[in-house]
Amino acid sequence: MKPRKIPLRKCVACQEMKAKKELIRVVKTPSDELLIDLSGKKAGRGAYLCGKQSCFKLAKKSRALDRALKSPVSPDIYDALEQDFIKVEDEFIAGKETLVDDE
Repeated sequence: MKPRKIPLRKCVACQEMKAKKELIRVVKTPSDELLIDLSGKKAGRGAYLCGKQSCFKLAKKSRALDRALKSPVSPDIYDALEQDFIKVEDEFIAGKETLVDDE
């Protein structure tokens, strides 16, 4: 049987190609709201970040999300996203570990 193709995405901060399940998606919804999308299925324009705090800080410093989402992202939204990112990071790591266990 032919092995399944694993979709790859690039982290907007460090430019590393990784499996889609190993990255966190930040999505700009059609109503111009910025959210963290762990399911990877919300409607809107998405940008992917590694699950590391350092990658988020690099994206904030280089304004990588502005370019990836094709709209300006204000500093207060970056701060709110950073707080959400910290909350979600543990959940994301736990989800990634269960994926490894399933294989």
